[in-house]
Amino acid sequence: MSVPKLINIYCDESCHLENDHQSVMVLGGIWLPDDRKKSLSIGLRQLKEKHGLGWHRELKWNKVSDKKIDFYLDAVDFFFDTNDLHFRGLVAQNKEQLQHGAFDGQDHDTWYYKMYFTMLKQVFREQNRYHIYLDIKDTRGGRKVRKLHDVVCNSLYDFDRNIIERFQLMRSEESEFIQLADLLIGALAYFHRGLRASEAKQAVIKRIQERSGHGLDRKTLPSEEKFNLFIWTPQDR
Repeated sequence: MSVPKLINIYCDESCHLENDHQSVMVLGGIWLPDDRKKSLSIGLRQLKEKHGLGWHRELKWNKVSDKKIDFYLDAVDFFFDTNDLHFRGLVAQNKEQLQHGAFDGQDHDTWYYKMYFTMLKQVFREQNRYHIYLDIKDTRGGRKVRKLHDVVCNSLYDFDRNIIERFQLMRSEESEFIQLADLLIGALAYFHRGLRASEAKQAVIKRIQERSGHGLDRKTLPSEEKFNLFIWTPQDR
């Protein structure tokens, strides 16, 4: 009997708070086999060094600029050129139109957990095991990650946690993959918020569109393995 393969998922989020005055929330994760974690992390660090950056320098969407545009375009290419790296993203639109009161027992936190499971479920395969890592955002992180572990396991009937073995917080500076997720999620949020101020950021978005073959304005097929995107609106309830 074959041993279940261990898959790591590195997650990040943007505009997830209830009263942040943003109409779009983006959740997403980079996933890869655990046995490729070390070599691919080294590859991303070497990419930083190639562009004159220390390996500890974070790869983040809010640092995309004209000065470092070549580095960020190469980071996008690194993702698309590496077979073992995959991305799943969820864009929740019209967040201000949510009517939690119309759904028994739902509040913003409950909706958020539902969206996180909706984002993750497309990645899961019963024959694999999963370790999921979330970027630390605030002091509520510990409670949030415990609740997410419960929600995801219960939704999969994985009560013994044989599939979703670990749900844990991680600082983004400790993981090149959380940083890469931040870059892709940031690009989706920028695009769907209709922002255009930064030519460098628009160039990164264009590169993602070209490499993925998707315009980013509509969902991909559920079977899409490399760059999988789901667009959610309140009427999708």
